Amino acid sequence: MGEITHRSNNETYTFETPPADSTIEVLNEFYWTKESEPHVTRRKQILAKYPEVRKLTGYEPKTKWYIFGILILQFSVAYYLRNTSLFSFKFIALAYLIGATCNQAIFLAIHELSHNLLFKKPLHNKLFAIFTNMPIGIPYSASFQPYHQLHHKFLGDEYLDADLPTKFEGIFLSNVLGKVFFAIFQILFYALRPMFVTQIKFTYIHLLNIAYQVLVDYLMVHNWGGRSLGYFIMSSFLAGSLHPCAGHFIAEHYVLNENNTPRSGNSEKATANISKELLPEETYSYYGPLNRLTWNVGYHNEHHDFPYIAWTKLPELRRIAAEFYDPLPQVESWCGVIWWFCFSDINTLWNRVKRNGKEKHGYNVGIKLDVN
Repeated sequence: MGEITHRSNNETYTFETPPADSTIEVLNEFYWTKESEPHVTRRKQILAKYPEVRKLTGYEPKTKWYIFGILILQFSVAYYLRNTSLFSFKFIALAYLIGATCNQAIFLAIHELSHNLLFKKPLHNKLFAIFTNMPIGIPYSASFQPYHQLHHKFLGDEYLDADLPTKFEGIFLSNVLGKVFFAIFQILFYALRPMFVTQIKFTYIHLLNIAYQVLVDYLMVHNWGGRSLGYFIMSSFLAGSLHPCAGHFIAEHYVLNENNTPRSGNSEKATANISKELLPEETYSYYGPLNRLTWNVGYHNEHHDFPYIAWTKLPELRRIAAEFYDPLPQVESWCGVIWWFCFSDINTLWNRVKRNGKEKHGYNVGIKLDVN
């Protein structure tokens, strides 16, 4: 048995890795690694060489004005469609072209808010996230923040990183039909999976998020009818389905195509821990035009290296530290990622880098984690 010691906030977590000759039931087919996630190391190296990067951190106040514009657009379209059949071509087309694009931007605006990148005070970010949540149609923002913080703090941890597919998903969805199903309904997997993986503490922010969203939904249905709310719900579903901007969900951390070399052509890798030399990259960046619609979320290595740099400054970070980011593998097309993921045999839900967790590795995931 090997051991990894991870230190964070004066707490030490020891992860025991299974023996290299463990059965596939123990190791699954994920990329199991003893190595700590790479972002902390790269952050330290960049700061050592370019201390001026520290000046890029901090909130971006102008983001809120863009959010207001998106909210106005979404409510305007919802009002316009109030008397339109949900399954008419016009309704679905507007929900896909405008609604899904806007709600993907809303999801990712809440992502910015989860890192406290709009206001100085964390509480103001939480409250504005509840306000921003309105076009999603269901309360989302309060739960997203603590789960997303765990994703950053414990990247790849099988019990604390709810972004990882579960073993159940890997077993039943790693075929063409399963992957297409996953791609179509992935927003539901991201919404429901966390509650099956770990728990977070229910706070007054969650209650406020629920109460405010229910009030908004009630007023919409009462004054405009259910079809307006249906526009919001359909927009949210399509935003996390077969939509170009939804490609970022898969592109960010799945080890796809030529990056999937450690297991490709080497059957021993399915039953052994991946060595540091063979360990694939586990975070991928995209620098294409869709970043303009998604708060530069494609700059994902940069974001994980420096979670407290706002979206407007991530291109500057990449420019300053180009020698750190240019050699990393990149994703050229989010649409292509969805296609390759679904229809290339080498790409499955197993293609994620994972680290061991749970109670035998030094922490108890049964406790309610308060990371607000």
